[in-house]
Amino acid sequence: MTLTFPPGFLWGAASAAYQVEGAAQEDGRTPSIWDTFSHTPGRVLAGDTGDVAIDHYHRFREDVRLMAELNLAAYRFSVSWSRVQPTGRGPAVQRGLDFYRSLVDELLGAGIQPVLTLYHWDLPQELENAGGWPERETAERFAEYAGIVAGALGDRVEFWTTLNEPWCSAFLGYGSGCTPRAAPSGWPRCAPPTI
Repeated sequence: MTLTFPPGFLWGAASAAYQVEGAAQEDGRTPSIWDTFSHTPGRVLAGDTGDVAIDHYHRFREDVRLMAELNLAAYRFSVSWSRVQPTGRGPAVQRGLDFYRSLVDELLGAGIQPVLTLYHWDLPQELENAGGWPERETAERFAEYAGIVAGALGDRVEFWTTLNEPWCSAFLGYGSGCTPRAAPSGWPRCAPPTI
């Protein structure tokens, strides 16, 4: 039996802002729950953080060139809410939006379809301090943030996802404590699956 993929199937790769961008304290970006979690002793195996990661923020052009060499048709990336709206509310930081505009332009120039995820487990820490996702205001702030990103990139990005693996961020963050939202002390130390 021969199996084939349907016409229009996109072969690609995916990442998450916290996993790859680095530049954790640059251009107005503030801590997300991943920054806080990974900087808490004993939370992450070997104490690894995303402060530098693979430095995609500074090397995205080279990264896109490598994607093109692999003949990828699509690249699914996430936007760091803390880079676009450092407090999770209010006006956008232009430098944050400029980074994502440049990334999208580079992808399109290389013939790679950008696929944008608005949230990949990296809530701005300030919103978590105010109660996080259980608070209705967080959903309202997310709508504002989504509107900002759509306004900046909606003319060039065709494919969007809102929340990456919502079950994981809900259960692992609020249930088991293996990912951010900080769990009570004494809960198991886990190596986050996204680092």
